[in-house]
Parts: sequence; structure tokens; C-alpha cells
Amino acid sequence: MNSDASTPARGLFIVFEGGDGAGKSTQVRLTRQLLERNGGEVLSTREPGGTEISEKLRSLVLEHGHGTIDERTEALMYAAARAAHVQQVIAPNLRAGRHVLCDRFVDSSLAYQGVGRNLGVEKVAAINEFATDGLRPDLTILLDISAAEGRLRRLTHTGGVDDSDRLEAEPDDFHERIRHAFLELAKAAPQRYLVLDATASAEQLQDLIRERLEELL
Repeated sequence: MNSDASTPARGLFIVFEGGDGAGKSTQVRLTRQLLERNGGEVLSTREPGGTEISEKLRSLVLEHGHGTIDERTEALMYAAARAAHVQQVIAPNLRAGRHVLCDRFVDSSLAYQGVGRNLGVEKVAAINEFATDGLRPDLTILLDISAAEGRLRRLTHTGGVDDSDRLEAEPDDFHERIRHAFLELAKAAPQRYLVLDATASAEQLQDLIRERLEELL
């Protein structure tokens, strides 16, 4: 144990996962407000992204018009963006005592590339173990939603305009595989997850998140 009383306690690392349209951004915002009201310093971020190089990789891997991206290259691009994110942003802020809220993390790669792209969960986990230096969330909040409901929400949010990125544009059966992959990950480590029905109201979801965070705080 560090005897230096001036060393801040490590912040909580909380990740929000789930299919597109599940409402992750809303819950990140509300959870940040909750933690700040309780006196905490909070950083909210996203993946892929969070650093200059990670945001550039995000545009390359998600935006249309960059040519064919094969499955392995896609998985490695996500891992590279994550490595920079962890080393430059997430880990330093946790050490400084700030809570870090992240919209997606390793589980998204396990679900989308490991299962969705059929690369295998173990192989994708291995490259991400290296990329993150073994960093794991204190809590993963999984907002569970069907592919059809997620697509409807996205279209409602954009006024009916389909602005789907490369992954969002995949068919519903792909997204249903992703949904079940997330649920299997949560089932394998229930102590680290809070699984919520994303069709509930934002207020109801935030109440459940607050109850779980009170246990951690």
C-alpha cells in the first residue's frame, strides 16, 4: 500500500456497451452529472477515439469511402486506437483520481470483430490485452436492445435520414449476433456487469445505474 497520503485514490473506470441506438451517449452524460454532483472529477470519452490519432483511426475504420477493410485489419485498427487511448488518456486520468466514463471498450471488439466478423473472441482478446496493458473496467453497463429497435432509434434521431457508418450499415442479423455476444460476455462475468433493458426510460435506467454506483463508491 502506498503510504503517501497525497497520492489520490484511483478513479473508477466505467464502460458503457451495447448495440447502436441503445442510448449509451445519454447514459454517459447523465452518469457524469451524477458523479460530479457527488464531488467527483469525471472524464467522459469514447471509442474509437479520445486522442488525435485515435480519432483519425475512427474516421478511417468507420467512415465510408476508404476502400475495403478486411476483418483482421479492422480489428487491429480498433486495437491501435485503443492502445493510444489507454496510454495517453484513460490510465493517466484514473491514476490522477478521476472517474473515467467510456462509450465502448474491449467488449465491443470482442463482440463486433470476435463474433460479428468471425475472428474468434480469444484472438481478439489477445491483441486487446496487449493494447490495453491488461486494463479492465470496474463496471461495464450493458444497454441491451434489439437490432430492429436500435435501427428505428437511429432513424428517428436523424429524422429518417440514413447516415449509418460502416458497422451500423450491417444487416440486422449481424447486429443480433452482436447483441447476443454482449449478453454472453456479461453472463461469463456477472460481477463486472450491469445489464439493463435499453427500452426503459432514460430516467429509469439512470436510477438503476445510480444504485449500482453507490455500491462501488
